[in-house]
Amino acid sequence: MNTEFIPSEYVVAVDHVGIAVPDLDSAVAWYRDNLGMVETHREINEAQGVHEAMLSVPGTPEGSVALQLLAPLNEESTIAKFIDRNGPGLQQLAYRVTDVEAVSAQLRERGLRLLYAEPRGGTAGSRINFIHPKDAGGVLVELVEPAAKTTH
Repeated sequence: MNTEFIPSEYVVAVDHVGIAVPDLDSAVAWYRDNLGMVETHREINEAQGVHEAMLSVPGTPEGSVALQLLAPLNEESTIAKFIDRNGPGLQQLAYRVTDVEAVSAQLRERGLRLLYAEPRGGTAGSRINFIHPKDAGGVLVELVEPAAKTTH
């Protein structure tokens, strides 16, 4: 393994900000009607227990920071538990990485805890992992390696 880990070679951008919402359609409508945002992607992620939508500001370049709205699929999902505990609101900050395995391995070597032993499937075919909030200043940090060709 590379002994000199240079984060800027792997962490290339803020990818998205995740917002937990109780009702996806209502939230999409609020961001559309009040901030002019447009929905660019929607999917159900059964493994994560969420129905999600990605939004962006019209006219922003492809690959710009997106807003991810996350609604629970059931009462047992992580997002449902987050909303029960904290109410709707900011749930995560996601960084785009070039190699989620390499970043995860280096962070573990530095003593940081990641939520998954191996990356899991994320939005639009991406591969993801999370840094535990206790090791990231109270923020749930998502590491996102996008699929080869993806748009929000």
